Amino acid sequence: MGERSTTEIQARMRDINAGGHVDNVEAIRVIDEARLRFFLRSEGGVLRRLPAGVTNLVASQRVDFRAEMRFADFQNFQVTQWIGHLGNSSFTVQSELRLPGSPDAAVVAESVVVLFSTSAGSSWQLSPEVRADLTAYLGDPVALRGRSS
Repeated sequence: MGERSTTEIQARMRDINAGGHVDNVEAIRVIDEARLRFFLRSEGGVLRRLPAGVTNLVASQRVDFRAEMRFADFQNFQVTQWIGHLGNSSFTVQSELRLPGSPDAAVVAESVVVLFSTSAGSSWQLSPEVRADLTAYLGDPVALRGRSS
């Protein structure tokens, strides 16, 4: 198992719905924000060595909601992420979202990310340097419902 990146993101009032729990769409937003921090983290993230003109695009995302998340003022969401698979121009980011003090993830997700060259208008093949940075975080995929082993 490779390294994992853990980020805390402050909960906001807009994260709750009329029932008083964290809205599903907002949980996905939190995972997305954590993924961007994982990639960039003040220019020290796993995609720090992408050349100019290469960006990342989320091609697909699978999310399983495992537990209700009640909103509490000033709580932080904790998101742990790692790489589950490396392809030629794409990779998967595995995510687990937890509330403080909870040993179990309330939400798990897998996002397929494609690296895209804006100048060429097509996918960009992972360079050896970028592949090495991603490989340092390579681990097993999250357990999603319905996934065959």
